[in-house]
Amino acid sequence: MTMTKRSLLGLIAGAAMLAALPVQAQDKFPDRPIMFVVPFPPGGPTDAMARILATELTRELGQAVVVENRAGAGGNIGADFVARANPDGYTIMFGTSGPLAINHSLYKGLKYDPRISFEPVIYVGYLPNVLVVRPGLGVNSVQELIAKEKAKPGTLNYASSGNGASSHLAGVLFNGMAGTQLVHVPYKGTGPALNDLLAGQVDMTFTDILTAMPYIKSDKVKALGVATAKRSSAMPDIPTIAEQGGKELKGYDVSVFFGVVAPKGTPADRVKLLNQAFTRALATDKVRQTFAAQGLEASPDHSPAYLGRFIKAEVDKWAKVVQQSGVQLD
Repeated sequence: MTMTKRSLLGLIAGAAMLAALPVQAQDKFPDRPIMFVVPFPPGGPTDAMARILATELTRELGQAVVVENRAGAGGNIGADFVARANPDGYTIMFGTSGPLAINHSLYKGLKYDPRISFEPVIYVGYLPNVLVVRPGLGVNSVQELIAKEKAKPGTLNYASSGNGASSHLAGVLFNGMAGTQLVHVPYKGTGPALNDLLAGQVDMTFTDILTAMPYIKSDKVKALGVATAKRSSAMPDIPTIAEQGGKELKGYDVSVFFGVVAPKGTPADRVKLLNQAFTRALATDKVRQTFAAQGLEASPDHSPAYLGRFIKAEVDKWAKVVQQSGVQLD
C-alpha cells in the first residue's frame, strides 16, 4: 500500500511538472501553413516581393508560407482582414505605406488603426520615389525647376496615379515645402500617368525608381532628384531632392516602405520567431540581389520595435500632408 501511495504521488508530481512546461514545448510553431496576405492584386511589385520572401520563409520555417491576395480600397480590405484574424501567428501581412500609414488619414471610417491593430514583425525596406520630368521642359535640377515654376506660378503640372496616391501626396509635400504651385493632374494608375509624361502631355511625375529606371536609362525622361533622405543604391548618380533644395526641402522624404505585421495580440514568442526567420531570409544572396536589382533599400533596423515606431511616425507625417491636400476617400 505504501508503494502505491508513493507511485500515485509521483504521478501527480510528474503531471504538475508537465503542466508547468512552456506552451511552445508542447505546441510547436508553426505546425501548419502560414497565410501571407498581400493587400494588392497579383503581379505588382508588392506581390512579387512577397512571393520571393514566402519561398525563402518556407525553407526557414519548415512549413508552407502561402501568399493570399486580398486587394481593394488601397490595401484596406486586406489590412482589415488581418487585423481581425486570429492572433496565433498563422496570418501575417506584407503591408506598405498605404495601408500601414497614409490610409489612416486618407479614408473615412477606416475599421483598423495601423498603430494599434497590429503587432509589428519586421521592417523589410523601402523603395525610393524619384522626380522625373519630360526632357523638353528645359530644367536640369530641382533648383531650376523651382525657379521656373516661381517665375510663372501655376503653369507647371505633375501627374499622379490617382487622388490620394503617394505620387499625388509627394507633390503636395513638395509644394508645401518649396513654396511652389505645381498643378496636380490625377490619372487612373501609374501606367496612364507615365504614358502622358512620355508623350509630353504633362510636365513631371513622382514615381518609384523601379518603374522609372528603364525610362531614365533610355533618356525618355530626365531624373531631377530622388525623393528620399539618401541617394538610391540602384542609381547613385541621381542626387536627392533634399540635397538640392536648400533649407526649404531639407528632410523631404517620400518613399514606399514595406513591413510585415501580425494581428494585435499575437504571442511575443511567435512574433520573435517570425522576425528571426524573415531576418535570415532577407540575408540570403537570392533575396538581397533580387531586391537590390529592383531598387529596394534595406531597412536599417529589422527589430519589431523599430517598425512599430516607424509606423507611428509615418501616420503622423502623412496626416498633415493629407490635410493639406484636402482629399478624403470613402
